[in-house]
Amino acid sequence: MSTIQRNDQEERRIEELHELRALGVNPFPASYDRTHHAQQILLTFNDEQPDALAAVSVAGRIMAMRKMGKATFCHIQDVTGRIQIYLKKDDLGDVYDRLRLFDIGDIIGIEGFVFRTRMGEISVHARSLTMLTKCIVPVPVGKEEVAEDGTVTRYDAIADKEQRYRMRYLDLIANPQIKETFIKRSRIITAMRRFFDERGWLEVETPILQPIYGGATARPFTTHHNALDVDLYLRIADELYLKRLIVGGFEGVYEISKNFRNEGMDKTHNPEYTSMEIYVAYKDYLWMMDMTEEMLSSIVSETCGSENIVYQETELSFARPFARAKMFDLFTKYTGKDLRGLSREQLLAAARELNVDVDSAASAMKILDEIFSVLVQPHLIQPTFIMDYPVEMSPLAKAHPTEKGLVERFELFIMGKEVANAFSELNDPIDQRARLEEQAQIRAAGDDEAMIVDEDFLRAIEVGLPPTAGLGVGVDRIVMLLTDNDSIRDVLFFPQMRPE
Repeated sequence: MSTIQRNDQEERRIEELHELRALGVNPFPASYDRTHHAQQILLTFNDEQPDALAAVSVAGRIMAMRKMGKATFCHIQDVTGRIQIYLKKDDLGDVYDRLRLFDIGDIIGIEGFVFRTRMGEISVHARSLTMLTKCIVPVPVGKEEVAEDGTVTRYDAIADKEQRYRMRYLDLIANPQIKETFIKRSRIITAMRRFFDERGWLEVETPILQPIYGGATARPFTTHHNALDVDLYLRIADELYLKRLIVGGFEGVYEISKNFRNEGMDKTHNPEYTSMEIYVAYKDYLWMMDMTEEMLSSIVSETCGSENIVYQETELSFARPFARAKMFDLFTKYTGKDLRGLSREQLLAAARELNVDVDSAASAMKILDEIFSVLVQPHLIQPTFIMDYPVEMSPLAKAHPTEKGLVERFELFIMGKEVANAFSELNDPIDQRARLEEQAQIRAAGDDEAMIVDEDFLRAIEVGLPPTAGLGVGVDRIVMLLTDNDSIRDVLFFPQMRPE
């Protein structure tokens, strides 16, 4: 027997379901022939030519219902919006009497003709009514107010954001305007993919389950493969596999993928997130910087209609060129200290003087990163490339040709957040091995986010990686910017949540 505890409304709806079946009505038919969406009708109806929509078939979820004796008005909602339905006893006969078994949330099909009511609302006059899905659990219904100037104000039916994230299906029903965020997300990714495809670069797929994780400094998720009796890791980055493909002879490859990092959650971090990585042979980080500008400017213009957007009341310009600055110049500017070339102990002392909280056992890489995050990043509002990082922070990047201790790397920051990371890729196998072995020592000292030595990747580099530029972009963060959302949870259909 079922142990589900149902409330009175749910019990009543189940009784209605049984009654419909007893009347010979299938509450869950397999299909329905629809000819029009709501928005299509609202945009094309012409009072002077009403016969053009004399036979339409629409379908959607009941969001409002007003019964007035032998006539009923209801609003149904489909993917494009809402439209009013006029149901009349004289037209529907016995079917009209079954309206007592219909509820807000039910999905129905209507065949009829389009007309304008005396109140001026374009509506569908029903000739037939079909139950398509009986809703057992009541759905929340948002309210709308229309001002005299036509401005629509919507009041969310689900005010609790936690509930919205946990039950996104209810959120989409009750607050249909949020669909625009996810439609735009899709268009942003499509625009990014088109930009690469038009330049002849190949979209590829690399393993999600990996025997050795790498390509970034992060903690992985671990799983176990029973047949092979080995532990595997969910990828934290695509980098090392994509570079193998460049070794193999491809000259431009990219992947838009899900990555997984076993880290904390906040407004810009979800353990499962979408990344784009691209690698192009015979290019360096300066070329990649130009390409990144061009790509983002193109995507913003295509999806937002302008190179300028407003994010959280701040106007941002994606017009080229973006600002560029060297990392250690910014350290000096915002800390008053020259941090270049300092030992780990000296960096730790500097952090203490600057009131930056760091673990006393943190590596030099971690200390620099924390000082940058706390004292520099908040100033990087407009799109800004930060260039020429210390080698300790970039174990996979090529050494700078003229600046000892630095590498050819940039990160792009917008609104104080990193949205992209790029290198001239290190292709010297001896140097690469030394750097990964140094990372292994840092890991042994207690930094569980440091990289580990991947012998197969090193073997690939020994075969020969041509000069290559690589770029990684946080897709979710780009979507946040272009949809004016300040939380990553608002741009993911199903964000990770703590158990209730």
